[in-house]
Amino acid sequence: MNPAWSTGDNQLPTTPYAPDQTAVTPPPGRACGPAGGIRARLTAAKKVVVKIGSSSLTCHDNTAVDPLAIDRITDALQARMVAGSDVIVVSSGAVAAGMGPLGLSHRPTDLAGKQAAASVGQVHLAHEWGRSFGRYNRTVGQVLLTASDAGIRSRARNAQQTLDRLRQLRAVPIVNENDTVATSEMRFGDNDRLAALVAHLAGADLLVLLSDVDGLYDKNPSDPTARFIPEVIGAGDLNGVVAGGGGKVGTGGMASKVSAAMLATRGGIPVLLTSADKISQALTDASVGTVFHPRQGRLSAWKFWALYAADVTGTLRIDAGAMQAVTHGGASLLAVGITETEGEFHSGDIVEIVGPDGQIIGRGEVAYDHMTLAGMLGKNTADLPEGMQRPVVHADYLSNFATRA
Repeated sequence: MNPAWSTGDNQLPTTPYAPDQTAVTPPPGRACGPAGGIRARLTAAKKVVVKIGSSSLTCHDNTAVDPLAIDRITDALQARMVAGSDVIVVSSGAVAAGMGPLGLSHRPTDLAGKQAAASVGQVHLAHEWGRSFGRYNRTVGQVLLTASDAGIRSRARNAQQTLDRLRQLRAVPIVNENDTVATSEMRFGDNDRLAALVAHLAGADLLVLLSDVDGLYDKNPSDPTARFIPEVIGAGDLNGVVAGGGGKVGTGGMASKVSAAMLATRGGIPVLLTSADKISQALTDASVGTVFHPRQGRLSAWKFWALYAADVTGTLRIDAGAMQAVTHGGASLLAVGITETEGEFHSGDIVEIVGPDGQIIGRGEVAYDHMTLAGMLGKNTADLPEGMQRPVVHADYLSNFATRA
């Protein structure tokens, strides 16, 4: 088996490196319950991923990059870094930033148009982030990712190592989806999901999702009957919540933020969802917005990757006995419990595991290619030739949705 995907737990210097070490003093936040608890944990987080939506980075009148908005966000990020945290920025806005220079009044709907706008906008966006952080003598590094980069383990490791090295060199990583080459079939879908995956990739202690809404409501916040939800401890707290889609220049919307928040919490990362206007409070005392509590027991980096990021090349259908064994018994998947295979896969590939009623159980790293496995189906291990008696998917390389194990 291949070694597990490492988490890259590099301990980085937390003292400011810039000659100008002045921290911006944010305004005090409102009180939000007693000291301690989950919000105190957010305040103490050392590795922080901050995602900023397109609408928070562009001018409302012409969709061009707004230097003042970026400066205000940079000021708050600088304050958090001076206070001792390591920050990674996931920045939307490339397509929106390219619309103005190209004379577009509406976000393109075709793939080529989006990629053209992104190719122009990425230049403008990177320049503005560099200019803004340059006021504090900080260097930024642009990291453009596609879903394929996260889906293939070797490329995911390379992305992780790049992020780690940028932080070791005391540069601020600015991450965005590489819209200029991503196809409609191979996209993260929105930068909220990308931020959740980057947070796990970096071993973050906190993910902050910023948009133009100050938190989660059970319906459109413009509705006077809308109820603010300060904390989400589990999926039950989302019963009855109606979340909308994206806006004029973005693709995220509240639905994608909630989905990304729940994804991050499955990996053991708490999430703070609020508006970019309240970034100073969010990054100082975490007294604003909606907090999503992390699940107990953080998934290993490999199992999180296998469940939520990996490219799947095939499917194994299993019987009821095998389903019970792998979901509740912590057992490896053996050939005797497999009833059918689909797709062309090789040893070491990630395959989806499906139960007898068609339910997706989980994913795992298969030990045999599809042709070899075809002759093993339903056979007891003792009846298989020597060299083919290993588990089809070893328990250490099997991650299931039922238990998140």
